Amino acid sequence: MFSIIQAAGWPIWPLVASSILALALIIERFISLKTAKVAPPRLLEEVLTVSRNAVPPPDMVAQLERNSALGEVLASGFKAVHANPRLTEAELRATMEGSGRLVAHRLERYLSALATIASAAPLMGLFGTVVGMIEIFGSQGPSTGAPGGNPAQLAHGISVALYNTAFGLIIAIPALIFWRYFRATVDAYLLTLELSADRLARHLNNLRKGP
Repeated sequence: MFSIIQAAGWPIWPLVASSILALALIIERFISLKTAKVAPPRLLEEVLTVSRNAVPPPDMVAQLERNSALGEVLASGFKAVHANPRLTEAELRATMEGSGRLVAHRLERYLSALATIASAAPLMGLFGTVVGMIEIFGSQGPSTGAPGGNPAQLAHGISVALYNTAFGLIIAIPALIFWRYFRATVDAYLLTLELSADRLARHLNNLRKGP
């Protein structure tokens, strides 16, 4: 592997750094976007069951807030009711929407960086290709003193051009695939959070109205 990097020349090092960064971002997003950390499947039903007759006490709300991203959004509704039992349904929804935006920002963290790597890697590979082509043309100059140019410099220029092109594509394709996967995953989570918050808002509004 190191021999390939040597053959690719110095333009390969930004691509190597980009590949390490992309791998780190992919691993981090896989860990952070686990369903148990974002939107546990049964959490909303459990919350509705617990709050069937009354708003849960603050200690239970704090525990819910630490549970997951969905728990944080649902807990913001309970905290708003605790802080102001007379707040309107519109104010309750606005509070939960604000919490949802903060959660959405965290879920989308690093996705733009991954998309940037997917877009920039082919360009960095193209830059390496241009450097290799310059070396190839340099090997054919009259200063080499040989009719066929400098074979070693010619071979090195070809290696730089081809390896950098290949490395750029090898990095860009997986980065793009994982970016699209994480983007779709986050969108699905955000829809779940939005629907859950809407359901809890209607539940709390009915609860405060009484039978």
